[in-house]
Parts: sequence; C-alpha cells; structure tokens
Amino acid sequence: MSLFCCLVFFLLSPSLISQPVLGLTQVISGLSSPMQVVNAGDGTGRLFVAQKGGAIRVFGPGPGFADLGTFLTVTGITTNGERGLLSLVFHPDYADNGFFFVYYTNAVGSLELARYSVSDNPNVADADSRVILLTIPHPGQSNHNGGEMHFGSDGNLYLSTGDGGGGGDPNNNAQNTTVLLGKMLRLTVNTSATPPYYSVPAGNPFGNEIYDLGLRNPFRWSFDRQTGDMWIGDVGQDSWEEINFRSASVGPGVNHGWRCYEGNSSYNTSGCGPMSNYSFPAYTYATQNPSAAITGGSVYRGADTRLQGYYIGADFYSGTFYKILRDGDNWLTYTQTLSPTGIVDFGEDEEGELYAVSLNNGAVYSVSVTSVVPVNLVRFTAKAARDGIELSWQTATERNALRFDLEYSTDGTNFSKFGSVTAKNLANGATYSFIHRLSVSGRVFYRLKMVDIDGSFEYSDIINLLLNAPVQNNFVQPSVVEGKILQVILDASYHTVELVSATGRVMARLKLSGSGGRTNIPVSQIPAGSYIVRAINNEGVLTQRIIVR
Repeated sequence: MSLFCCLVFFLLSPSLISQPVLGLTQVISGLSSPMQVVNAGDGTGRLFVAQKGGAIRVFGPGPGFADLGTFLTVTGITTNGERGLLSLVFHPDYADNGFFFVYYTNAVGSLELARYSVSDNPNVADADSRVILLTIPHPGQSNHNGGEMHFGSDGNLYLSTGDGGGGGDPNNNAQNTTVLLGKMLRLTVNTSATPPYYSVPAGNPFGNEIYDLGLRNPFRWSFDRQTGDMWIGDVGQDSWEEINFRSASVGPGVNHGWRCYEGNSSYNTSGCGPMSNYSFPAYTYATQNPSAAITGGSVYRGADTRLQGYYIGADFYSGTFYKILRDGDNWLTYTQTLSPTGIVDFGEDEEGELYAVSLNNGAVYSVSVTSVVPVNLVRFTAKAARDGIELSWQTATERNALRFDLEYSTDGTNFSKFGSVTAKNLANGATYSFIHRLSVSGRVFYRLKMVDIDGSFEYSDIINLLLNAPVQNNFVQPSVVEGKILQVILDASYHTVELVSATGRVMARLKLSGSGGRTNIPVSQIPAGSYIVRAINNEGVLTQRIIVR
C-alpha cells in the first residue's frame, strides 16, 4: 500500500479537562410552539415561555414549575414561516418598574419591538400598556427575522435582526449601515410614560441603532453573565453554520462578515474590504443533512462545577449539541447527540441553570450533567505508515473506562466502526496506537468513541488526513517569519492559499490563478504566534506550520 501524506489534524489540550455528558429532563410540557424561555430576574424563580402564536405562559418556581397561566397574549402578529413572537426580555429593574419587552413580526411582516408593563397581579401583564419602540421594515420574505433580546451590563437593550431573507442576502442588507437588518442593535430604553421610549447610545458607531453588522440570521445569542462576552449562533446559507464569539473587551462596530463570508469561506466578496475588516467565527460546522441550522446557546454559570464555563448550543435539525470551552488560546469542542430535536432556544433561570426549548415537542427541558467522560483525552493523531494508517492517542487520566471504539468516514458525516481497544484504566493515563489497513485515496476522517463501564460514551473531536497527496516539503519560506512577507513556492496548481491561526481562524486568504510558482503573503498585521499555511486545490490540501515573530 502506497500512502503519501498528507494533512494531519490533532486534538491537544494543554489543560486536562473532563468532558461532561449532558442529559435533558422535561420540566414543562403541553406548550404550543414554544420559542423562548426566560426569567424575570425579580427573585421569584419563575420561568416565562414565549410561544410563537403570541401567548406568554408563566410557570414556577421550580423544581415543580406549576402552570401559573397566561401572562400576556401579544396581538397583531403574523406567524407564517419563521414569523411570530420571537423574543421576550425583562428590564433589569423589573422588580421595581414592571417593564418588559417583546420582539415579534407584526401584521404586515415588519419587525417590531414593543414595551409592556405588569398589572397588579404579578402573573398577569397589562395588555393595554403596550407602546411601540421600533418598527423595522422587512421585505416580503417570511424568513431571517432574527432575533433575540438581552440587556447588557451597560444597561442597554441589545437586539439581533436577520438580513431580510432570500438566498444570499440579495439586497446586501447585512453590510448596509443605513439598514437595521442583519445587525446587532443597541438601544437605551427609557422608562417614561411618554415618547420617546428609547434613544441611541452615544457609542454606537454609525449614529443609529446599529452596534455590530454582518449577520445573516442570528436567531439565538446570549451574553455570558459572568464575563459579558457575547456568543452568537448565526444560521448559515448552504455550507457553514457558525458560532461567533465576541469578547466584552472589543468596542462597537464589529463586522461578522456576511454576505462577504459564510463561516470562514468566501461567499460574495463583491464590494467587500480586506479580510482584516471582518471578525470570523470561533467555531463552524458543515451544513450537511441532517445538520442545517444552529441554535445559539448560553455559557453555563450554574452550580454544577463540571459544566462551569462551557458554552452549550445545538443544531435544530440533527439534535447535535456543541459543548465549547475556552481554554487559554484553545477552543475545546465536543459534540453529543440528544433527543428531542427542534431545539429552538436555550435560556437561564435566575441561578444560572440552563434550559432548552423544543419547538417540535412543545416542551422545556433542564440541561444537566449525567456523567463525566471517564477519559481525559489530550492527544489524538493520524498519520500514514507503511502498512496502513497509524492512529495514536494519549490520555491524562482514566477512571471506569471500558474501551475505545475507532470509527472512520470518507465524508466526515457517516462513520463506521473498524476496531476497538480495551482501556488500560490507569489513573495517570496511558498511550495507545492502532493500525487501520485501508486502501482508499482522498480524505479520511477519524474519531474515538470513549466508552465507560456503565455504557455512557463521548466522542473525540474529528481528525482527518489526505491520502495519496503529493509531498512537497517546506513550500513556505522562511518557516520562521521575522519580516513583513511570507513567501509561498508551489510546484503544482493550487487555487487558494490560507494562513490559519491555532484556533482555526483564517487570518489571510489569497486566490491563485491555478498555476505554480511564487506567491507573497503580507504578514505585517498578523500577531506573533504559530500558524498553519494551507495550499488548496481540487486534489487536496498541502499544509506547513510556520511561526510569525
């Protein structure tokens, strides 16, 4: 077997972190198209569920979450397609002023933000108290409305809006700073009984309600209640779903890239600026059946230390949950498939415990840790060997571990088991290897299924390598870059060269003519650090690690 290699990815964590296994427990049922679960922050422990048709139900407090009736029915909305009552948020001083806000599509399909107040009955709102703060015209499409509301630590109201619908943002709304579609908006809401009911904060970068831009359909997003960082799930077009991380330390005016970029890939760069103008996702996954729509989630800040700091999101269609933990400069990402599907929202109670809403099942579920994966995996690699593909992995600790099942795929989606290795179950961890005898060409994907003695399991990240690719060593010169130019010398035809950070962010991308030869990449604006240079053609990917000083 002749194997020429290749592109090798590996999983490596400098900190040894257990992988929590999640479980869903139904706590509220019998709902009609639930869209969101929130708390009022008033010390009552109640949960409020916004339903697509306009009714807001109130429950609680937990753990029983008794049905306390209908809090409010928002009227004058339209519900076809993706329209309806989309979001509910309570004012930070709700316990004193009784104000809350709703976001919905009105009778003509425009996006509308309204304020209400509670009545003398704490479980019933005053339906006559509605005042309209903002109405955003929306094209004839029923999709891509956004959106979710949260109050920031600055006391302002933040609202995400979709790009107006239609494939590929045909009007380029997301990049237009005079249009409120495809944006993150920021408003200072007033508590007066008379207009105006909001004003534009002085720090907004374009003199209007826009805070950030370049979003496609940021249907669900959240603030980390501990750090103030923003996490945005932005539903993709045809190729990539993305989770955007926006540090609280970054000022307003972030451009998340749509429609110039979908995920880390170019989409429609007509009229777009240099790549340095845009912020790229912390995590992407391919839009492949059944995965097709990200539901942005929340960072867990409840009482369970095993889940502390993990961001939890999910794909609406596949039921795949994404567990992401920021560990220094690394993003540790684990996936797990749960039932039911149709997860349309993640919300928190007053104590930071996490809940998921299933539109399909009409129910709310608590999200908790059922167990911790018995293995701390710190390395998983694949490389070509004389008699096959050598898979190697290393653990830091093992407890109650049973075995490792090895699975492979040729498309990155459909995996088959081809071997098992019994766990050594050593407290200080162990190293393992396995030869996969496989006669194929092209890209091959691998993952480890780590199985506990009680039958619970967790998957590693997926690694992949390209077989039968031509070898070209040191195609980047120099490999330690101390000047302003990185030279790429290719002896075959490639259509793209990319410079990729350790977190997977594409820092620079050049389109090539398809011929070999010398290409220069300017790196004067690139921060010092370790990077991967990728040369891409239809046959595969050529990579080389470099250091920028």
